[in-house]
Amino acid sequence: MDESKSFALQTNGLQKIFGDKVAVQDLTLNVERGEVFGFLGPNGAGKTTSIKMLLGLTAPTSGEGNLLGAPLGDPDMRRQVGFLPEHFRFHDWLTASEFLTLHADLYHMPRSISRARTAELLDLVGLTPHASRKLRTFSKGMLQRVGLAQALLNKPTLVFLDEPTSGLDPVGRRLVRDIIRDLRQQGTSVFLNSHLLSEVEITCDRVAFIKNGEVIRTSRLNALVDGEITVKARVQNLSDEVLSGLSRWSQNSRLDGEYLSMILSAESDLPEANRYLVENQVAVFSFQPEQISLEDLFMQIIGNEGVF
Repeated sequence: MDESKSFALQTNGLQKIFGDKVAVQDLTLNVERGEVFGFLGPNGAGKTTSIKMLLGLTAPTSGEGNLLGAPLGDPDMRRQVGFLPEHFRFHDWLTASEFLTLHADLYHMPRSISRARTAELLDLVGLTPHASRKLRTFSKGMLQRVGLAQALLNKPTLVFLDEPTSGLDPVGRRLVRDIIRDLRQQGTSVFLNSHLLSEVEITCDRVAFIKNGEVIRTSRLNALVDGEITVKARVQNLSDEVLSGLSRWSQNSRLDGEYLSMILSAESDLPEANRYLVENQVAVFSFQPEQISLEDLFMQIIGNEGVF
C-alpha cells in the first residue's frame, strides 16, 4: 500500500512566505486515519496559514503534502473533507435549513438525500426547533452549531475544526466533544485547532506544537503527559543556590513564598529531588506529585509567548 494513502494527512517541509514574512517555516505532519489530532500554538505561530495550505486554499511556497492520498488541493479529495473555519461569515438571510440545503447543493447532493441529511444534522447539533429561523437571529453559539452541521454534511473522511467550541456554553462544548468521539468511532479523522487546552486534553489522540511557523514537537498525548510529573511542595529555608541546584532534575523550578513547583522528567526523580532538599537543610512540610496538565506542558514547550 502506498504510504501516503495510509495517512489522512501527510506533509513534509511545507513553507509559506508572504513578501519578506515567513508565515510557516516548516510544517511536517502525519495525521493517521481515524484519529483526533490537536494543533496547538500561540497567536501568530502560523496555525491559520497552515490550515489554509492543508485545505488547498493557498499554495505553499515550498514543500509537499498529501490529503487522503492525493496532492494538496486535489478536487476529488476535497470533496471528502469538511471544514468549520474559526471566522465564519454565513448567509444570515437564510434559515438554518436553507443554509444547509445550499451547502448540500454545492456538494451536488440530490435533494431527497440532502433533506434527510439536513434534518439529521440539525437534530445532532440541537437546532431542530430553530430550523426555520433566519441565521441573523442566531446567537454566536447557535451559529457555531449550524457551522458544525455544515462541516459534516458530506460525511467527510477528514474534518477540520478550527475553534469549534468558540462561543459555546458548557453544554455546547460537551455536545461537540461527543460528536468528535462519534466521528472517531466511525473512522473519521479530525484535525482540531482549539485554544481550550482542557478540551484538547480530553478529546485528542495526538497533538502537534507549532512555534514561529515550525512544528517543534508531535506526539501521542498520553506519552507527552504521562512521562512528566508536576510536584507541588511546601518548604522553608530554600536558598536561591539550592533552588538552582534542582535543575539537575527539573528545568522549570519556581518558588512562590513557601510553595515550590517543579516539573520532573520522570517519576524516578521524585525521591532524589526530595532527598536533595532535605540534605540541604530545607524544611519540607509537603511534597505532592501530580500529573502534568496539557496547559503546563504547553507553557513548558512553547514558553510564555502570549496567548492563543
